[in-house]
Amino acid sequence: MSQRRTGRRPGKQDTREEILAAARDTFADHGYESASIRRIATRAGVDPALVHHYFGTKEDLFRAAAAAPIDPATFFPQIWAGDPEGLGERIVRAFLGVWEDPETGPAIRATVRRAVADERSAVLLREFFATLVVRRIVHELGADKTPEEGALRASLVASQLFGVALGRYLLRLQPLADLPVETIVTAIAPTVQRYLTADLAGLPG
Repeated sequence: MSQRRTGRRPGKQDTREEILAAARDTFADHGYESASIRRIATRAGVDPALVHHYFGTKEDLFRAAAAAPIDPATFFPQIWAGDPEGLGERIVRAFLGVWEDPETGPAIRATVRRAVADERSAVLLREFFATLVVRRIVHELGADKTPEEGALRASLVASQLFGVALGRYLLRLQPLADLPVETIVTAIAPTVQRYLTADLAGLPG
């Protein structure tokens, strides 16, 4: 059996999709941090420069592979615009805003439905949200004294936010589905804040 050729090749029309497929597999198998552009290029059988040509940075490629409907950079300014004690509230409001928005809402619903049905898609969504969003926030706060602590805080925040989103937007649990957004923000923001900044020894486990 002949091995798949590596190295640079012409940028034919299906090359972009081949790179994207290789990226999905590599990010799902190794996680965001360990999935290098070179490793993805090798899996796709192309030169790393071609990956950059089609997708730009590793983060851009990851967003495309995860079919992420948002760019975290667009709402980070909103999250950081205030004191640290209100961070949980701002995160919840920004997160729910994505689901409520008429443009991004349908896209994120489709992404989550796909993740529920497909394990690989679930891994990509988890990596995207936990690594590129929450762990970045935790790191900026200086709350990740160890990588393990950062991962734990990120997973706790993600479980809270996605649990509410699933109940409200996909399962349509009542009365959660019809509550005003501000009511939900008030209810869960203290828990998110605790997950971000409290002593982990004092958190429910």
